[in-house]
Amino acid sequence: MSRTLALITGASSGIGAAYARLLAADCDFVLVARRADRLSALADELRAAGVAVEVLPADLGNHDGLTSVTKRLAAGDVRLLISNAGDGGYAPLAEVAPEEIDRLLTLNGVASIQLARAALPGMLTAGEGTIVTVASLLAFSAGQSNPHMPPRTIYNAAKAATVAFTRTLAHELADTPIRTQVVCPGIVATEFAGGYGNIPSAMTAEGVAGASLAGLRLGETICVPGLEDQTAALDAFLAAEDALLAGGNRPTPAARYGHPHTQPTR
Repeated sequence: MSRTLALITGASSGIGAAYARLLAADCDFVLVARRADRLSALADELRAAGVAVEVLPADLGNHDGLTSVTKRLAAGDVRLLISNAGDGGYAPLAEVAPEEIDRLLTLNGVASIQLARAALPGMLTAGEGTIVTVASLLAFSAGQSNPHMPPRTIYNAAKAATVAFTRTLAHELADTPIRTQVVCPGIVATEFAGGYGNIPSAMTAEGVAGASLAGLRLGETICVPGLEDQTAALDAFLAAEDALLAGGNRPTPAARYGHPHTQPTR
């Protein structure tokens, strides 16, 4: 049987490496990450199990690294794209260096869009393919003021965009064989953002990757690995979106704003 070629970003550790290990029985790989030494170690482990592995060191936070990976995807042979690379960059906006904004938005948001765009022509031509983006539960946290959450303005902007992008892409590709999924884990026991291995509520990287792959088999476009009643929660989320769209798309301002030609009183 032919093996699927999967390209995984952020593959040197954590969730990316977990995907590779879980998929090794059925896939060959293009592994992408900044740390070439760790990529090589994982590649050696997988090759010892009979897996064909191509190592592609690249930093998806800069445009040169992103270009090198999009060029590889343009070859048209990748049938599973897992965009997992990311960096928290947690800090209040006023403390984020201006030059860091582009890097963080590129790595956490733009990269997934550019890689999907590069992979799609080959998948559409072949009539098969899957695109997985890894976002975060924090993508839904913009309205929350929980002091235990990290300062996350830039991270949330990118991950909320990733969620919206992947959901919308799923509708765009509904009449094709291409599947999409966005994965929104909570706290994960990895090295990400300094590591969460000692937090009791942290899920393992293997748990996240395993839930994502099971979710693909279930046809899930959104996978929240720790959410038990996901259908009910997402139905409520969609209903809230419908209410905003239907209720807000009117030709006149809402009553609370008064008559549009009425001057405010002093």
